[in-house]
Amino acid sequence: MSVKVNKDTLGYLGIEYQRRLVNQLLTDRRFAESILDIVNPSNFDDPSLRVIASEMVDVYEESEVVLDIESLKIRLANSTNSEITQKKNLALIKLISEVDCNDSQNVQDVAMKFFKQQNLKKAITLINTIIQKGDLDSYQECEEIIKSALEAGDNKDDSLNVTDNVEEVLKEDYRHPIPTGIKGLDPIMNGGLAKGELGIILAPLGVGKTTIVTKIASTAKDMGYKVLQIFFEDLPKQIQRKHLACWSGIPINDLGSPENRDAILAINETKKSSGGQLKLKKMSSSTTTIPKIRKYVKKLISSGFKPDMILIDYMDVVQASRLHKDENVGEGATMREFESMLYEMDMVGWAPIQGNRCVALDTKVELEGKGETLIKNVIVGDKILTHDGYKNIKHVFPIEKQPVYKIKLKSGKEIKVSAKHEFPTHYNKLKSISSGLKVGDKLFIKNKEKEIKKFLKKNK
Repeated sequence: MSVKVNKDTLGYLGIEYQRRLVNQLLTDRRFAESILDIVNPSNFDDPSLRVIASEMVDVYEESEVVLDIESLKIRLANSTNSEITQKKNLALIKLISEVDCNDSQNVQDVAMKFFKQQNLKKAITLINTIIQKGDLDSYQECEEIIKSALEAGDNKDDSLNVTDNVEEVLKEDYRHPIPTGIKGLDPIMNGGLAKGELGIILAPLGVGKTTIVTKIASTAKDMGYKVLQIFFEDLPKQIQRKHLACWSGIPINDLGSPENRDAILAINETKKSSGGQLKLKKMSSSTTTIPKIRKYVKKLISSGFKPDMILIDYMDVVQASRLHKDENVGEGATMREFESMLYEMDMVGWAPIQGNRCVALDTKVELEGKGETLIKNVIVGDKILTHDGYKNIKHVFPIEKQPVYKIKLKSGKEIKVSAKHEFPTHYNKLKSISSGLKVGDKLFIKNKEKEIKKFLKKNK
């Protein structure tokens, strides 16, 4: 006969675990600050430990102060006139301070999961009460309740004292960069990007952004790293073919030929058992946001796959997590969200961005000596702020108000352009809507693809 274990209290984890948990609350300030707002003292099944937890929670709620062992001794001594109780409390604190905590991280992780789950249960109960009233206007209230419950316990202070860990800071190899595998690029990047850093690949349509991303992802995989490559427009098989071409040096269109097939299969088998891991993930171009990507990454981590590198091909497709009147502001906010995610999750990030897009007249720019203004106001001779400092404006194209068109590609990608915006098409011809761009044209430059592959092969 099986006995159902009650997991609504910490009792099922044993008295030794509860003592270790209290030890961590008293000795690890950062951990205590991150969890005390959701700790319920009644979840401790030992009465004495419950008293200590209550004292710590009460003080933290009143003044956001985390008690240490000596402060706890003083407070408990002042809370009773009984000499027997005082001696009992001192003996318990001594016992707690001497417990073996060589597995402190696991103690903290289990406690965080337990109290967050208990907090979530309370939120769900409250939401059910609201729902039963049938008030449709309470939806937002329910949303805030569940959001607050999920965020509880995440307020750990990650600030750093400027004088901490200076010996680690002084090490020459403190960055530990992951190379791109492109010899012409890695030296000027001090070996590549390190975790927490974001690299942007800015290039026009059809010149090989995905090919570059594929090369970077493949190199990291070969070096033993775990890599996540997210894409929107290509099909998974197309990305796989790019990797096979990268590994073998055989052109994509020749991969399936009889004379190459056996060699490709052999290389693929070698890749399966060597290096790191590379996961490919196709996501929706209309619904994907950085929070959605973060959620997917957390799911991967929980399954045992923690990426060292994430590549998003490409960033323009990722939707802003909230509505912005200015599209450029939305794109900037999305980029900052991704950068913040990389820092928090300790990962390298690469993100191609579509260049040569038409610029609206109300685009804001910074001019030297004139400050911020609209791009329609700039003149030849002005110095405009770029990523590389202020640069002279040598030519200003005519300002025109034109109809805006939407081009939809076979992949589902949509591009907003003016009638005169030129695209590189098949056979290396530049065409715009006004010059005859039509349904069936391919926005692709075959010889540019070859140039990219030639460059990669040369710098392999």
